[in-house]
Amino acid sequence: MKLEPQGRFGWPFRFVERCESTQDLFGPDDPEGSVVVTDEQTAGRGRQGRRWLAPAGKAILSSTLLRPPPSRRQPELSLVAGVAVADAVEEALGLSAQIKWPNDVLVNRKKVAGILAEARDGAVILGIGVNVNQRREELPPEATTPAASLLTVDGVARDREPILVRLLARLEHHYDLWREGGLDAIYVDLGSRDFLRGRRVDVNGLSGTAVMIDRQGRLEIEVDGEHRTIESGEVTYER
Repeated sequence: MKLEPQGRFGWPFRFVERCESTQDLFGPDDPEGSVVVTDEQTAGRGRQGRRWLAPAGKAILSSTLLRPPPSRRQPELSLVAGVAVADAVEEALGLSAQIKWPNDVLVNRKKVAGILAEARDGAVILGIGVNVNQRREELPPEATTPAASLLTVDGVARDREPILVRLLARLEHHYDLWREGGLDAIYVDLGSRDFLRGRRVDVNGLSGTAVMIDRQGRLEIEVDGEHRTIESGEVTYER
């Protein structure tokens, strides 16, 4: 894969055909905006230690190195990336995408992308996986949220490079806004895509109705008339 980034994210760019995980391929001196992409991961991972599996050459499997200011809450970066991925997916499909707190991007209620933010020595490695050209039988058969690819949504096979270029450009844009103003600066794009809003959810032993993703990136839920905020957790919801 070759890439011509539109901005500073993607310089330097490194492509490897196969690796355990792109999350592990950065060095301590790599600059912010460095990107690693692979065709195949043998030990790709998501949140909660789950494996992220995709056939070789069918998905975008990338990691971006960020060096956020200490004044910003690093867990919010999963949502910043979610907005960027949603932008790129919407442009590719011509359909709206939603963000399922804390780190999934959905189209037609099915997961097309996932995000993993890992803190490391003052930096954050932001892993992004987008299902692009997988057929239905190549997607995970059992998942908390049903899986889809761009191909299974509209039947169109796509080059991955233009989608990745758009994704990195939107990530840089939203990241810069976030650096300056926090989630407030991108909230109009985040809040309008909140998939869980109004749904019955279970998270961290609590059952209630999701109210919103708040402006600190937490999930607010209503439990027996009382509003609670959840910093992190695994969400299941009524479909």
